[in-house]
Amino acid sequence: MASDGLSRIGLAGLAVMGQNLALNIAEKGFPISVYNRSASKVDETVERAKEEGNLPVKGFKDPCEFVKSIQKPRCIIILVKAGSPVDQTIELLSKYLEKGDCIIDGGNEWYENTERRAEKVKEKGLLYLGMGVSGGEEGARHGPSLMPGGTLEAYKYIEDIVQKVAAQVDSGPCVTYVGPGGAGNFVKMVHNGIEYGDMELIAEAYDVLKSVGGLSNKELHETFYEWNKGELESFLIEITADIFSVPDDKGEGELVDKVLDKTGMKGTGKWTVQQAAELSVAAPTIATSLDLRYLSGLKEERVEAAKVFKSLGVSDLLAEVKVDKQELIDNVRKALYASKICSYAQGMNLIRAKSIEKGWNLDLGELARIWKGGCIIRAKFLDRIKQAYDRDPKLASLLIDPEFAKEMVERQGAWRKVVSLAIEVGVSTPGMSASLGYFDTYRRARLPANLVQAQRDYFGSHTYERVDMKDSFHTEWYKIAKKLLGDRAATEGDLKIGSKEQKH
Repeated sequence: MASDGLSRIGLAGLAVMGQNLALNIAEKGFPISVYNRSASKVDETVERAKEEGNLPVKGFKDPCEFVKSIQKPRCIIILVKAGSPVDQTIELLSKYLEKGDCIIDGGNEWYENTERRAEKVKEKGLLYLGMGVSGGEEGARHGPSLMPGGTLEAYKYIEDIVQKVAAQVDSGPCVTYVGPGGAGNFVKMVHNGIEYGDMELIAEAYDVLKSVGGLSNKELHETFYEWNKGELESFLIEITADIFSVPDDKGEGELVDKVLDKTGMKGTGKWTVQQAAELSVAAPTIATSLDLRYLSGLKEERVEAAKVFKSLGVSDLLAEVKVDKQELIDNVRKALYASKICSYAQGMNLIRAKSIEKGWNLDLGELARIWKGGCIIRAKFLDRIKQAYDRDPKLASLLIDPEFAKEMVERQGAWRKVVSLAIEVGVSTPGMSASLGYFDTYRRARLPANLVQAQRDYFGSHTYERVDMKDSFHTEWYKIAKKLLGDRAATEGDLKIGSKEQKH
């Protein structure tokens, strides 16, 4: 405890994430008070603190005593379920907080809720931060990536703490003051959207290698283990390699084969796709990953559909294809890398668009830096993403950064082979296909969108622009087309009459 016996900071909400973050803070030398509505969690946290090195953690079961135990200006982190539980916790603690105290919401919260709460507590003279915390249970305990947003004044209250608590990488702690308002929560939301895309792409790589290449779980483990030594080095590739090696403790073989193919979700991926639509930012890889989670949930329907189409003659095409296993592994690696770059590019474009809309002035390079450690999407190439934005802070897309553009071109041949092969044998790779479609669309100077706009003007008088002159135009497509059709019919009629006369 501090010399006056008060804690440096408080934390309310002691599920596993809350407990682990509290113990991390205490382990870094900051005395902390903890509180939870259910008393058993308080006792559990205090007991863990003793077991893990007599860490400076004080437990409280009364909210008033909890607040009074923290030195002024008080800082309290809330880690409870998003939505109304956050509002209820704020209301409870606000009764005992004083002007100048600060509340930090560390959950996955919708950014507008953070901004609403910040305005509400401001009326009481309180400061507010919405802080994204990424890294799961292990990250919270040993070093997460932290994305705090709100007033800079509030961030300064906890800067010394978060810089020590965050994951540490070669470029420093994985935390930065993200920006004002709900910027921290928004960035964490998009981080999770990128995570959705990343996980879907890895799952598709697995499916192609297993279903088309016939790789065993042992071979899959070795493949992902080797991939994690190169350009694909990342947390998600690392844990994927681990998963293939874990035996089933309740039966034979590996556990991964016994896991039901239904994927859960908590909402941040959906929010990301909704925001992409609101901001008119194309994010097909992320959107597809969300669709695939919905489709995975239709397990019973899919089982019945498989029977229906098999009875109608949709045969298993996998038996008909012969592949060079090593060549397939190499091609899938390249396709996965190129597809992942598209997913990150889409996420970064979404963050930039929101930053412009809200005037947040977010630093994309710095965001890439704080994702290098602690978080779920930490990856080797984030270093190079940071460098790309450092070279050109106004970079329109990662795809046209000279280094990444060169890599995309080098890998596109393998990428196309993997997607084409998967289509040929009926193995779905919607994430890789969406990424490839995104790349092919973005690199084309001319798209068939001219026809779509002409259609819109035809049926809705929406006007169109021309490539050869300025201004907006509207054409009476129907009238002109019908007149031309009439002229054509008349001409064809004359020709028929003339043909009959010649016969006579």
